[in-house]
Amino acid sequence: MTKPALAEPRRILMIAPTPFFADRGCHVQIAEEIWALQRQGYEVRLVTYGLGRDVPYIKTDRIGFFPWYTKLEAGPTLHKFYLDPLLAFKAYAVAREFKPDVIHGHLHEGCVIGWLVQQFYRAPLLFDLQGSLTGELLSYKFSLAKAKWLQDLWYGFERWIDQRADMVVTQSTDMRNELINLFKVGADRVVLTYDGVNTNTFIPQEPDKALQRQLGIPENAKVIVYLGGLAEHQGTDDLVAAWPAVIKEVPDAFLLLMGYPNEDKYRARVKELGVEKSVLVTGKIPYDEAPRYLALGNIAVSPKRSATEANGKIYNYMACGLPTVAFDTVVNHDILGDLGVYVKEIGDVTGLANTMARLLKSPDEIERLSQQVRSKAVADYSWDAVATRMTKAYRLAQRHYFA
Repeated sequence: MTKPALAEPRRILMIAPTPFFADRGCHVQIAEEIWALQRQGYEVRLVTYGLGRDVPYIKTDRIGFFPWYTKLEAGPTLHKFYLDPLLAFKAYAVAREFKPDVIHGHLHEGCVIGWLVQQFYRAPLLFDLQGSLTGELLSYKFSLAKAKWLQDLWYGFERWIDQRADMVVTQSTDMRNELINLFKVGADRVVLTYDGVNTNTFIPQEPDKALQRQLGIPENAKVIVYLGGLAEHQGTDDLVAAWPAVIKEVPDAFLLLMGYPNEDKYRARVKELGVEKSVLVTGKIPYDEAPRYLALGNIAVSPKRSATEANGKIYNYMACGLPTVAFDTVVNHDILGDLGVYVKEIGDVTGLANTMARLLKSPDEIERLSQQVRSKAVADYSWDAVATRMTKAYRLAQRHYFA
């Protein structure tokens, strides 16, 4: 006897164990995913922490606000040991009222919470993976992952989490292979959706001269832009260390270093190196202002050190028509393909400096790459394209759960 066809999933419960919204990559992905899914007729409810700000057109349910928890930046925190249990209770309460067709958990904690909800509310679970949990803990030098035996425990826990979901969506070939080979998730339960960018907002545009003057950027400067987290694992230390060699080779170069946290640390480092006249550390840039600031750049840079973690800033660079210098990783190749300007070795400061300087001195290459990266962003990485891939993953999760 043939099984009856499953109804198309239309109501999605998203779980985001993070202080949404806080003008950073993970939160941008969550918001844009929701907006794109809504354009395709999905109803989405988001459950998240009490900290953060509401954004338009996203129905948001929050746990209580705790005045002592103020961490907006990415990275692990001990506060999660009480925030996430509260979020699990909230997610279950919303599930009972909302009756979702699919539970969509962001980050490993979101997958665990989604699995707990699934034990009491019958619905398939999709895990939105953005990088290795253990890798993140090590990148941030988290106190509970310093000892080797603790790292082994985290790897074991991560494998258990990855195997709970009916379907896992991820953003790079490397992450997909890691899931299958290291964490033993079946290949039929992993869908490569990539990240995305709002190609109607992030567009090539003429530099805002008033903003340029306001920021103190010389009129004829060759500007390299960076917009993202400021941290060692993001490659910020490498970028700042490379800068003296860049301006020695290209005296009119200027680095617009945008993002947070650790702004004061990098301002101090820039001053120590004696390059403060050619570097501006802006601090946090609101998401809706990002295209205007990125338009000040001739090229962009993303020196992220992680070989497997998502690198969402590159999509924004591409949509703005910015040729991008990055380390030669599978993640970056997945996004940029042959259009990336690569530094062969991760953490090679000299190579990073030489590559940025060479590209700044190649106006024809900048013009060619600018047109090509924009075209690729529109064709492959619009949020509507990502949402279409996500809806396929929802249907696969549904089939797996009800098999």
